[in-house]
Amino acid sequence: MTFPAHLHPDRLFPAAEPARSIARELYPAVKDLPLISPHGHTDPAWFANNQRFSDAASMFLTPDHYVLRLLRSRGLSYDDLGVPRKDGKAVADGRAAWRLFAANYHLFAATPSKLWIDHSLQFAFGIDTELTPDTADAIFDTIGARLADPDLLPRAILDRANVEVIATTEFALDPLKHHQSMLADGYIGRVRTTYRPDDVTDPSRAAIVENLQRFGEITGENIATWSGLIDAHRNRREYFRRFGAVATDHGVPTAMTADLPLVEKQALLDKVLSGRHDAADAELFRAQMMTEMALLSVEDGMVMQMHAGSRRNTDPLLMSERGTDLGADIPGTTDYVNGLRALLGRAGNEPNLRLIMFVLDETTYARELAPMAGYWPSLMIGPPWWFHDSPQGIRRYLDQVVETAGFYNLAGFNDDTRALLSIPARHDVWRREICGFLANWVADHRLTRSSAEEIAKHLSYQAAKDAYRIK
Repeated sequence: MTFPAHLHPDRLFPAAEPARSIARELYPAVKDLPLISPHGHTDPAWFANNQRFSDAASMFLTPDHYVLRLLRSRGLSYDDLGVPRKDGKAVADGRAAWRLFAANYHLFAATPSKLWIDHSLQFAFGIDTELTPDTADAIFDTIGARLADPDLLPRAILDRANVEVIATTEFALDPLKHHQSMLADGYIGRVRTTYRPDDVTDPSRAAIVENLQRFGEITGENIATWSGLIDAHRNRREYFRRFGAVATDHGVPTAMTADLPLVEKQALLDKVLSGRHDAADAELFRAQMMTEMALLSVEDGMVMQMHAGSRRNTDPLLMSERGTDLGADIPGTTDYVNGLRALLGRAGNEPNLRLIMFVLDETTYARELAPMAGYWPSLMIGPPWWFHDSPQGIRRYLDQVVETAGFYNLAGFNDDTRALLSIPARHDVWRREICGFLANWVADHRLTRSSAEEIAKHLSYQAAKDAYRIK
């Protein structure tokens, strides 16, 4: 049997024998395991309303900042790619944007985006031809015709992909109206929210004063006092747990944490509420809030995720025209040992704390994160994230962390995506890479075949359930 090169069944497996044959043997044990997606950014409205998607561009192009940023790097206009503008001015329609995407699809050679999109086209639509200018219209029309079918509604896609649990991510001030709807029809549990309080913990946000005031109003707490502010978080976390939340998430530019005396915390809050804080105050406030979030996790058992090291929204023109999360984000160096010192010193030995670290600074894997996770019982290493959620990124990650942290201090995999159909594709890349990595160890006689299969199953499924305490 012949296969298209981009969908070959041995893709990503080791090229050399005997490792390739061992990877082939391991893969069937993990290929069809249910998917646990404990962190991501899919739109909860999709699952609450369960309405059809509009066209190929709305599924594969406009919501995917991985795709948009590379096209932008070659001078393509976001208007021509159909990305909505704040001012409401017209942008290209779906077909025109899709044609432009197809004409430039060759740019994605060697990127994980191409792996994900090729897999998604085959998985959801049975399309195994390459996307090119010549095939663009036919693929667009095939997708458009199929999107009306019941098996491609959002909930049916979760069924088809065998997604057992998927978590969305909402800010502290979000009313969770879509999750309320899902709670009413019994869908919470499979879909659940995640508490991301950046809107009230990050003073670098322009609306921080108004956000904090609103935070006090919706929780009924006096956020002008430090104890009242923490009570507001305690209140809001409890509310999020009603809608299935098992975790919190924190997007921070650095891993800095602090453990200030109460009088200094109150003085810092006073500055922020009066709008008199500077960049150093904002950093210190975020740092203290990370320690406070850890202490609240000790209380309520919610798993704490820290996504550190991204310099976000670095293009002011893109930000002013269209908003956040559209590709202009760049990794930065991060110091985890000194950054987390205050938090771990205060709560690192608490048996109820679970802190999962997501890393963009790969130089810290072997030097800092693996030794830290290999000692602190509260700390786990999250999977390769964002720029490193790729075949080579996964290989570098495993090479650098496993020998020090072991396999069981890793938090498994999550897909961290806004693109629904990429979820099974991303998990498949992880599972193939895990099989390839373990196959090499079996070939080197460092692991038995049976141990490799057990570890592959764990990292493909159970590790994420365990890390996030999902029952």
